[in-house]
Amino acid sequence: MMESKQSQVLNAERVKALETWLGMTDTKLTQVNGQRKYGGPPAVWDGPAPGARCEVFISQIPRDTYEDLLIPLFSSVGPLWEFRLMMNFSGQNRGFAYAKYGSPAVATKAINLLHGYTLEPGFHLSVRRSTEKRHLCMGNLPDGTQQEELLQVLRVLAEGVERLSLKAGPSIEGVSAIVAFSSHHAASMAKKGLVEAFKKKFAMNISVKWQSAAKPSPDEQHKPPKSLVPSTVKPPRHILHSQPLRPPPRLACPQSTPLAFCRAVGGPTATTPPSTTFQGPPASPAHASSPVTLLRTLCEATGVGQPLYEIYYSHAGPDGFLYFTYDVCVPGLSAAFKGLVLILPGPTAVSMWEEAQRAAAQQVLHRMYSNELAR
Repeated sequence: MMESKQSQVLNAERVKALETWLGMTDTKLTQVNGQRKYGGPPAVWDGPAPGARCEVFISQIPRDTYEDLLIPLFSSVGPLWEFRLMMNFSGQNRGFAYAKYGSPAVATKAINLLHGYTLEPGFHLSVRRSTEKRHLCMGNLPDGTQQEELLQVLRVLAEGVERLSLKAGPSIEGVSAIVAFSSHHAASMAKKGLVEAFKKKFAMNISVKWQSAAKPSPDEQHKPPKSLVPSTVKPPRHILHSQPLRPPPRLACPQSTPLAFCRAVGGPTATTPPSTTFQGPPASPAHASSPVTLLRTLCEATGVGQPLYEIYYSHAGPDGFLYFTYDVCVPGLSAAFKGLVLILPGPTAVSMWEEAQRAAAQQVLHRMYSNELAR
């Protein structure tokens, strides 16, 4: 009965053409979560993973059109890193897809060349820039929530968590958190699962929704808020003697929910908190409370000296975050750590600089830990 219904819906000739094309080209497609995916990246990909603004959203696709026509068409503009066609259970497509390229320039080229393209009579493709949302807003968190503790919880419960900032105020019930993820897919998966995970683990009813952000005009996009730290202002640097290079000790990853967060939300507690320190001298609770303190303790324990920070304001992003660049130098290490961190605006210039410093230290710790695991 099911086969009979599907045969009435599917175009058997088009399905056969797809199967023939897959066999001839050895193209691999993966069915996952209501979509059929090519690449991410494909085996033939040569180059780094795409950044922001590299994906286009394609709509007005005929329901019996498949990858055998769509992938060659969108590959004609430039190499595809990924192509995702949204699918129904019946085997028809849902009329829209996503194509991701290696650079924003190639994505722009695809929009210019293929928007309005006539795939078959009466069907003109709509191709525009994809809005790759990567930020979620979590609401109704308890007043005792701490940023680092919540960050550790989220990294246990969800994939791709990069950073977060807490916010509270007269119009906000409890505490809210803006959480940044490594990709739109990771944020989507977290959005689906975090409400149930918090209810099951902590008996909490939190809210999780996409973080809305008003898009600024081009003139406003790089205009810093008045309260920001001038780029020439930074805390004093402490001159330290260089020490012989020693490999950083292995950091222990948290394997379960941090004890402090459990206590804050009234959830289950363990007999002893999971280790969040390096293997070496025992760390006091203060060491685990701040990435800055933990990084300094780690560097002192390995004899490479205290880290020196240079942090500068860059610009305000359309997602509401402030972008800061950092350059962290450890005297006993040959290479400096450089990168970009995002924070939410704070009440004072000093508090924002300190928040950027904590985010930078967290990234440096992660990179040191990753390098050690790769040995």
